[in-house]
Amino acid sequence: MLQWAGAAYLVFIGMRMVLSRPREDAVVVPQPVARSFARGFVVQAANPKALVFFVALLPQFIDPGASVGGQVLILGASSIAIEFIVLAFYVALAVRARRIAGTRLAGPLERIGGGLLVAAGARLALVRAQ
Repeated sequence: MLQWAGAAYLVFIGMRMVLSRPREDAVVVPQPVARSFARGFVVQAANPKALVFFVALLPQFIDPGASVGGQVLILGASSIAIEFIVLAFYVALAVRARRIAGTRLAGPLERIGGGLLVAAGARLALVRAQ
C-alpha cells in the first residue's frame, strides 16, 4: 500500500511540474543565510536515513578498548564537517547554475524534472514488492 501511495505521489508532483506554466515575472527572493541554514539543518536532522547510516557505519570504526564517547564524538564531528563542505559545494554550484541559466531555462528544466518524477513513479508502481 505504501509503495502505491509513494508512486502516486511521485506521479502527482511530476505532473504538476510538467503542466505548470513558466512565469516570466517570477522573482526569487533570497533568504537570509541563517534562515536557510536553519531550514537545512532541520530537514537533515529529521532524515531517518542519516541516523541509520551512522548506526550502521560508525560502530565498525570504534575501538571497544578505548573511550567510546570520545571516538563517537570525533567520528560524528568529522562526518558532519565533511558533509557540510560537500553540501556547501553543491549550494555554490546551484547558485552558479541558476545565474547562468536564469529564468530562460527554468521552464524546460521544470518539465524535464517533472517527467523524471513521473517516470520514477511509474517505475515504482511496476516494481513487485518483495
